[in-house]
Amino acid sequence: MFEHSSPLLLFEYFGVPSTLAPADSLSEPAQNGLLGACNWVRSVESERLLFRPSQDSIARISPELEPGGYRLRSMDLYGRVLPDSLVSAFLDSSWAAEESIEDHSGHHIASIWRDRDGNVFLPFDPNEAILSFWSEAYDAPGLLGRRRLRALSKSAYYRARPLLPRGVQVSLRRSLRKVQERLPFPRWPIETSLHDFYAYLFDVFAEVAGSRVPTLAPWPRNYSWALVLTHDVETSTGYRNVHLLRHLELEADCRSSWNFVPRRYEVEDSFVDELLEDGFEVGVHGLYHDGRDFASLSTLLERIPVMREYAKKWRASGFRSPATHRVWEWMPLLGFDYDSSSPDTDPYEPQPGGCCTWLPYFNEELVELPITLAQDYTLFTILRHEDERLWIEKAHFLREHGGMALLITHPDYMLERRPRAAYARFLDAFREDRTVWQALPREVSAWWRRRAASHLERSGQGWKIVGPAAEDGRIVDR
Repeated sequence: MFEHSSPLLLFEYFGVPSTLAPADSLSEPAQNGLLGACNWVRSVESERLLFRPSQDSIARISPELEPGGYRLRSMDLYGRVLPDSLVSAFLDSSWAAEESIEDHSGHHIASIWRDRDGNVFLPFDPNEAILSFWSEAYDAPGLLGRRRLRALSKSAYYRARPLLPRGVQVSLRRSLRKVQERLPFPRWPIETSLHDFYAYLFDVFAEVAGSRVPTLAPWPRNYSWALVLTHDVETSTGYRNVHLLRHLELEADCRSSWNFVPRRYEVEDSFVDELLEDGFEVGVHGLYHDGRDFASLSTLLERIPVMREYAKKWRASGFRSPATHRVWEWMPLLGFDYDSSSPDTDPYEPQPGGCCTWLPYFNEELVELPITLAQDYTLFTILRHEDERLWIEKAHFLREHGGMALLITHPDYMLERRPRAAYARFLDAFREDRTVWQALPREVSAWWRRRAASHLERSGQGWKIVGPAAEDGRIVDR
């Protein structure tokens, strides 16, 4: 359907049919000046083009240009954007500046450009924008920068935590809430900018192609969304009370993943066997749960082999970092099949922020499964909610938007009847929903890998899936 000069992350992620074209396959005028320094995508049918600067070409064209936050329509984006003053000097009179791109103060800085033939010029690299969400490279404007707030929150909380009684720890977390809620981005409990950006790009490519764009559906068979249940067992108290939540799930015919801390309490081999035989999953939740796994690269590298030994012993393929600590560049070093340490949006954790997506994605070879529902501790202890309504409301939103509702609950914090009753009602709310895939994290990761290894090919007047997702995959037009 499309030819492209360089890989486009959007196409790879959604399985859009496209092929790499020879570097010299454009007409000579399009190979000169600014357009010649850009990557491009061409519709095979209409022959219209979309030009986009690569990160390297932006650095060559404007070496002093720094990444920053900007707004396109209602979307918050982050990256480097070529300003109109630079672009207009290179494009001829057939091009016109159309949609405005603004900074967070509302000042115009750049435009989406179109020419008389329907070709499009984007003044930014969509790959950089998408990766900025997934990797949390953005930095929100405001009283405190995100990176400074992140460092302050983590250091203050974990320096004081071992010395403080439980009640004082809760008070400290609640006091941090007041600072964390000042962050304007990502919005909570729902941040739509990244998925709005996907939709915007598909609209632009449909305009270039003159038809809607076929993609691989995010979920297998006839499922339109996913529900994934996980538990972090932080202490020996939680370990002794796994049965409280396990029995609720067995009654609801649900299964979940239990993430244990290898060196904080003893996990019996027979108990792991029992969980696996009942259809549950077991994962690794750091090494000591002391907040230091990601304190430095040397500490992480020292601990990874021990965590991997326990993963092999427990037949675990997944990882969850204590307190959802994470460093984008270090996560692939873990060596697990999947990681589930990043929320889509969460200002209340010691490391606030989020990847802004409700779908899995890749960090190199590692599948990332974002946490998309508020944690039980946040819901009932920090925010003092009385019931499961926030879970239900967010799950309904994710259902409508084809996302993944991934929840963490802790047997450590669900000892009282009220939160357990809320959890039971949440499970019951979707028990009869035939559109939901109630899957284990490892099943989601395996599907996402099969999906990523598949592609679309022409079949008569339509398209077919080729690859490991052919049997249970679906095609949807965007």
